[in-house]
Amino acid sequence: MSDCWIALERQIGAVTGEPFVASQRRPLGGGCINRAWRASDGKRDFFVKCNAATALPMFEAEMAGLAELAATATVRVPRPICCGVAGEQAYLVLEYLPLGRCDPAAMERLGRQLADLHGRPQPYFGWHRDNTIGAIPQPNGPLADWIAFWRERRLGFQLELAAANGHRGDLQRRGERLLARLEELFAGHRPTPALLHGDLWGGNVGCTADGEPVMFDPAVYCGDREADLAMTELFGGFSERFYAAYREVSPPDAGYPLRRTLYNLYHILNHLNLFGGGYRAQAEGMITELLGQLR
Repeated sequence: MSDCWIALERQIGAVTGEPFVASQRRPLGGGCINRAWRASDGKRDFFVKCNAATALPMFEAEMAGLAELAATATVRVPRPICCGVAGEQAYLVLEYLPLGRCDPAAMERLGRQLADLHGRPQPYFGWHRDNTIGAIPQPNGPLADWIAFWRERRLGFQLELAAANGHRGDLQRRGERLLARLEELFAGHRPTPALLHGDLWGGNVGCTADGEPVMFDPAVYCGDREADLAMTELFGGFSERFYAAYREVSPPDAGYPLRRTLYNLYHILNHLNLFGGGYRAQAEGMITELLGQLR
């Protein structure tokens, strides 16, 4: 690991134009995929993630996603600094932002900012590169048809992975039925591509000391804005002031509650493939709910 620190410190210096040697490296918790530190030389602080060298493409994609989100000047994200490999370790260096919980006014601000981000048209569904959702590959090959994209690149991909992980039987049979009838869940809803955070749950949002909302750990792609909005309601949800502010700028189309379940099924399948356990029963329940709405 010492060689990795030497390499990343040199690259920070090269990228920023000011030499950097960390006098303090404080381990940080909260993640289940990477190891993380706050590195400081007494003048500047950086957030450092490390993983095996094979994780470099994951870090490169995260860096590209953060840069693309930052370029919109809507919701703040940590500024990406550099990434690379040293020996057996890959690293990603970001701006360090001390973050805490968001108060109601900050959540209202986040709602408007997210609606602003989603309101900027994109050329296609997908992205210019694949990335990851957690530690699971996320294929983003561009398509013009959103329903085909969601069928092939999202639900279908996760169901195939679940089968490879031994989750067969009713999950696959009902999943195939759902994939075959996806069009029926989009009656009257024709989304245009929007730039999405892609993994927007409460654990990936915080606020600076002056109340500025910050998103981090993205799984960026272009898709239906409702997919981002849906995930904010998973794992506890955001505040009502957030949703009221978002709806004021960009209200969801009719039928959103049903599509919310469809979009969040992707994340539950992803959790099944990451962690197993009770996520299979939850995924099967969501598929049953969705099929029950079809006639």
